Amino acid sequence: MNNYMIVALAAMITHLEQGACEIRIEKTANHAITPLEQRAYGCRLLAIICLISGLLFGLLGWSGCAHVGPDYVPPNPALPAKWRAELSGGLTAASLDPQAMAGWWARLNDPVLSSLMSRAVSENLELRRSQVRLLEARARRGISRSDRFPELRASGSATASRTRGRQSNLFEAGFDAGWELDLFGGVQRSIEAAEAEAEASQEELWDVLVSLTAEVALNYVEVRLLQSRLAIAEESLKVGEETYQLILWRSEAGLASDLEIEEAKSNLEESRSLIPSLRTSLDQTLNRLALLLGKNPGSLNEELSSPAPIPIAPPEVAIGVPAEVLRRVPAVRKAERQLAAQTARVGVAESERYPKFSLSGSIGLESAAFTDLLTPAARQILRIGQKFSWPLFDAGRIRQNVEVQNCLREQAMIAYQQAILTALKDVEDALVAFAQEQVRRQHLVEASQAAHRAEELARSRYLCGLIDFQTVLDTQRSWLSL
Repeated sequence: MNNYMIVALAAMITHLEQGACEIRIEKTANHAITPLEQRAYGCRLLAIICLISGLLFGLLGWSGCAHVGPDYVPPNPALPAKWRAELSGGLTAASLDPQAMAGWWARLNDPVLSSLMSRAVSENLELRRSQVRLLEARARRGISRSDRFPELRASGSATASRTRGRQSNLFEAGFDAGWELDLFGGVQRSIEAAEAEAEASQEELWDVLVSLTAEVALNYVEVRLLQSRLAIAEESLKVGEETYQLILWRSEAGLASDLEIEEAKSNLEESRSLIPSLRTSLDQTLNRLALLLGKNPGSLNEELSSPAPIPIAPPEVAIGVPAEVLRRVPAVRKAERQLAAQTARVGVAESERYPKFSLSGSIGLESAAFTDLLTPAARQILRIGQKFSWPLFDAGRIRQNVEVQNCLREQAMIAYQQAILTALKDVEDALVAFAQEQVRRQHLVEASQAAHRAEELARSRYLCGLIDFQTVLDTQRSWLSL
């Protein structure tokens, strides 16, 4: 224990029974304060100030090293050294480029998508709400930080009383100060919790931003995909109309049966039925995209009415190793910050077991007449006091609250572990899906080209009388299904 603390405790023991002291310097018509009395008052005031100063220095020195509750240590989870999924289709384990990751959609080389992204980031309502939540968390952090400082208030009062028919008035004005000393670190722990919560809100904002950009990109790609499918459906309808007209001509020439006419008509109407459902899906996707941009439904229909190519992923995509990726997952970082906040709250609950010390004081003027309040006739008042409280019996409330906070801390640890496993699972799923989709895409391109050639050959062979019309319909349906 340092010397400041020894002095402070000695002073506290000496003056504890006094509870508070009050100095009044009065000057009345019947008695004038002599220089000797003024010196005595000054010496007494100086002694009290020295007492309080020693007490403050000692308590501050003690509070700087006394923090109850567990100190937070960031967890170090065991992570795999590499991904289980095979990196193929352009995926590499190269380190991530933070700048490229911040604007990953620029690598798709689609100016319309880039424009939609910038507007979504500035106008999305969910993102704006997350920004306001972050401001709220920072304001709460400021409230917690203010608890470590003294409070100063201006006060005033006017009192009138009558005793045995005699009227008396008393007017007071001055300043009051109070300070609860953080001897055992309860306030410091609450500040740590508020700071960690503010950082968790920051990570939540990043999480919303990541989800937003992903949703904008997915819906934009869906719009371009539906436009492409709609164009194919309209082209197929045109082919079906030509085929139906051809069957009618052949029927008039006695070369086609009624069965072939009905089959051609059925195929034509089936092609027509695809177009309304595709247009419905396109309008719904455009409305979802407008919602992501904070716009009214239908506000993007005209802007995106012209079809454009579907954005293609770059030939190589660097993903890094598991540890590097998890450090960038906002959900994992948010869970880690919430664990830190809950660890600090355990210390806040622990601090309730220990005594609390507070200092108070006031300085001001009082007089019997309001007009004399700001004149030399007013009496000067200085009050200085200290307060001590220590819970001796609360039927186990504090102990149970500590247990509650420890249970919440354990839950936060489990949530952090779950966030890590979920992130690993999501990345592994995405790696497998990306690689296999690249293979599937190549096969679909080849299948579509082959089906288109087969449809053209079937129609040609049918006109030559080499195959029946059912074969033509089968090849057309096969082409449309791709």
